[in-house]
This record gives sequence, C-alpha cells and structure tokens, in this order.
Amino acid sequence: MRGVFLGTPSIAVPTLEALVSAGHDVPLVVTRPDRPAHRSATPQAPAVKKAALRLGLEVSQPEKVRGRSFRESLEQVAPDVLVVVAYGKILPRAILEIPRLAPINVHFSLLPRYRGAAPVQWALARGEATTGVTTMMMSEGLDEGDVLPQQEVAIEPAEHAHGLLDRLAEIGGPLLCRTLDGLRVGTVKPRPQDAAAATLAPTLRIEDGIADFVLTATEIEGRVRGFDPWPGVWTRCRGK
Repeated sequence: MRGVFLGTPSIAVPTLEALVSAGHDVPLVVTRPDRPAHRSATPQAPAVKKAALRLGLEVSQPEKVRGRSFRESLEQVAPDVLVVVAYGKILPRAILEIPRLAPINVHFSLLPRYRGAAPVQWALARGEATTGVTTMMMSEGLDEGDVLPQQEVAIEPAEHAHGLLDRLAEIGGPLLCRTLDGLRVGTVKPRPQDAAAATLAPTLRIEDGIADFVLTATEIEGRVRGFDPWPGVWTRCRGK
C-alpha cells in the first residue's frame, strides 16, 4: 500500500519503521520543521526526520498544512492512505480527503476514552488499570473518527508516562500494519465511536502539576507518574 507518513516525536518512529519493514511504499514523510531544543539555540531535527533520512525516505517539513502548495504536494504523491502519529498539527478537510482509502491515525488510548493530546498522561493521572492503542479513521473532530482495530494493554504498577508511551509506540506499528492489511482485503470494518462514553485528555498545562491535597494519596501518586517528565508535581510549604 502507498502511504504518506506524518509524525514528529520519537514515539512515532516505531510505526514508520514498521510500515517500511512490512513492505509498504512510503514515498513521503511529513514532519514538523527543525526547532531549537532545550537550551540549544541550534535547530534540531525531529526524531521522525532523522529516522526517515536513515531509511532513505523523502522528507517534507512544511510550516503550514493549510496552504495550497502542501496540498498539491500530497496530491502529486496520490497516496492510498495518510498515516498520522503524533504529528502535532490539525489537518484540514482538504488534506484528509486526499488519500484513496483513508486518513488513519494511531492514537495511544482505547477510544472513545481519552480523546486529545495527552491520553497516556491522563490515563495514569486518573488511575486507569488499562489503556491501549487505537487505529482510527480521521475526521475533522477531535479523535472522533470511526474506530479500526484496537489493542488493550495493562498498565504496570509504578509505570510512568514516558515508559508507557514507549511500550505503546512499539505496539502501534504492528497494529497499523494489521489494520492496513484488513482494509485491503475487506476484513476490517470501521465502527462509530460511542460519543456518550468519550472522555477528554487535554494538553497538559503547568498548573496541572500543582498537588491539590483534596485529592487522595492514590490520585496524587497517579499524577506523579502521569506528569513525568512534564509538568511534574509539586506543592508549596511556607511560601516555598
């Protein structure tokens, strides 16, 4: 299958590698522009760009995804699918309508639970015992598209967000490949999400890390694990 891959951080890399290893044609990888990282003033390449170049794939780093030139570049590729994993930008309808089969997102929760930018962090913060990975048909709504195959994962005791994200990232690639194979032969059928069961996982804010002692010890411990490494959890004592 011919697919354009859109992703940015390291958690997207295993899915890109799985696509290539499975023999899918990836003529173009789209990622965010190079940006200064941490205290360095020198622009740093995103993890997906580094991986794509290592794999010998063409890379595009548009500043905007709503411009005509970006849309036309995708249309020229004529992909069967768009595969999106933590790309970091909302794609407009004009882009979502380009692939022959579908735009597909790999999302790190069991949708409709934890729609949004920080599903793993909030699942830990809210004391969930399980989470998982979902492949879904993308729509203009926030993670509201029809669900494709999912895989449930037990959350290990004392597991922190970065470790759980790494585990889910390794699951995402094989799950996506099974999804694509099923779509190709017709054994995978999209199913609508139950909107009544939806929960949200909004972008983390610095204020989310303030320890509110109205919460139970278990709830605060979940936030310590979920908000590691950022924003962390803290409180104030005697003005400090």
